[in-house]
Amino acid sequence: MGVLLALASAVAYGVADYAGGLLSRRAHFGTIALVGQLAGLVVAFVAALFVPATVTLGDLGWGALSGAGTGVGMAFLYRGLARGDMSVVVPVTAVGGVSLPVLVSVVVLGERPTLLAWAGIIAAIPALWLVARTDGAGKPGGLGDALIASVGIAVQYLALAQAGGGLWAVVVGRVTAALVVLPMARRRIPRETWFGAAACGVLAASALVCYLLATRQALDVIAVVLSSLYPAIPVLLGITILRERLSRWQSVGLVAAAGAVVLLTLG
Repeated sequence: MGVLLALASAVAYGVADYAGGLLSRRAHFGTIALVGQLAGLVVAFVAALFVPATVTLGDLGWGALSGAGTGVGMAFLYRGLARGDMSVVVPVTAVGGVSLPVLVSVVVLGERPTLLAWAGIIAAIPALWLVARTDGAGKPGGLGDALIASVGIAVQYLALAQAGGGLWAVVVGRVTAALVVLPMARRRIPRETWFGAAACGVLAASALVCYLLATRQALDVIAVVLSSLYPAIPVLLGITILRERLSRWQSVGLVAAAGAVVLLTLG
């Protein structure tokens, strides 16, 4: 079940990031991120009411730290997608976002994945890069944003994995994320864009809920790696909806990602 929850998190994140990136090219990235966090707050709050849990100040603190990472990660991810190519922004964000939590989980937290799980982790990291790569030259404008976003996403994953208190950590995280993004939201967005931004926020909050539940049933390092396979989703959406052609590198990346999932599941 932990594997399925982590994969559900990846699907929700992939759809949210793809749609949010497209919206950020039509409206200000900070406002898109803020609307998304507020919508996610509503969803997380309602869900938390139905999941009884004992909450401590420490749980809320970890949730707040996770939310700070979310706010930074989403804002700079959207800005990067608005300024640069997905082939540059997504792989840098994804690889950094998964590599740092894996390193901390193993070195600091002392987690010890099985050999099969290690093989899956080793296969997943290059797969994250390849599935978002294209054969054309990308615009490097979003590279710095992607690096900042990767650190924010890594903090989000690490902090949320340490939080107890049921889903209230996610609620506190959404409040913190909204406060972090608020100073960046400087422009109004078209009314018809509000729904899309809110939908992205709902998906992102759902992804965090799935990830949090996954960490309760699997090693943090495995939950992080599987959840971070989300770059495969924009590629698949491009193929099925936008009728885009799959590049050679993307094909290799998707095969590697599928193999990583199998190895992590068996491990």
